Amino acid sequence: MYSNEHKIFLRKIKINNFWVRLCQISIIVFFIILWQLLADFKLINTFISSSPKLVLNTIISLYNEGNLFKHIWITVYETIISFSLGTIIGTIIATILWWNKFLAKVLDPYLTILNSLPKVALGPIIIIWAGAGMN
Repeated sequence: MYSNEHKIFLRKIKINNFWVRLCQISIIVFFIILWQLLADFKLINTFISSSPKLVLNTIISLYNEGNLFKHIWITVYETIISFSLGTIIGTIIATILWWNKFLAKVLDPYLTILNSLPKVALGPIIIIWAGAGMN
């Protein structure tokens, strides 16, 4: 069915894919081991970054208590709600800016600055801002 050259070619692809997967798995295993060693030798603060053992123990504990899937569902639910709200609000704002060229020109530099900020840096600011509003 296949020529010998094609079989050799397919075998090379399989071997290459195997080595790629092996390297990918080795990298993640290396980082998990490194993370655990850094936590064991107290080179990182486990209160902030935890450790693989603590994460695994928490997962097992939540499963045994029957709360794991509840927490997973809440996370998935919040992600869907957040994505939906972000999409709807973003579409509304984009539509308003598309219709109103003056407003688009006025807000352009501010939106550019906001877009260039690292999103990870905005997380704590939003959390503090939201927490302050609850008091």
